[in-house]
Amino acid sequence: MQPLLFVLSLFLLPGLAVDWPNDTHHDFGEVPYGKSIKYQFPFKNTGDEPLVIDNVRASCGCTLTDWPQDPIFPDSTGVITIDYDAKDKGYFYKKIKVYFQGIRKAEKLTIEGDIVE
Repeated sequence: MQPLLFVLSLFLLPGLAVDWPNDTHHDFGEVPYGKSIKYQFPFKNTGDEPLVIDNVRASCGCTLTDWPQDPIFPDSTGVITIDYDAKDKGYFYKKIKVYFQGIRKAEKLTIEGDIVE
């Protein structure tokens, strides 16, 4: 009977307790060529346990990331900063994956824009 309870508990565990009040996507619109642009993705821990970010990975080297190293306690907020180097002209769409400790599936953030002369 215990193995059955374990399997059932996997489906009943609460999901990721993070709220992204400003959404998980940002459109920069038109961006001047050669300019570094930043955007901050605020988030809130809506769970009962502290949140720890293990890693934040961008889809390319032109996108830098910065995130809180300390735990984000319940009902507290944090910010993930994305810094994009607009060195190539034209449209861009970049994905950023946020890995929280104890959660296998990454949260996905995206940025996009059009780099113009």
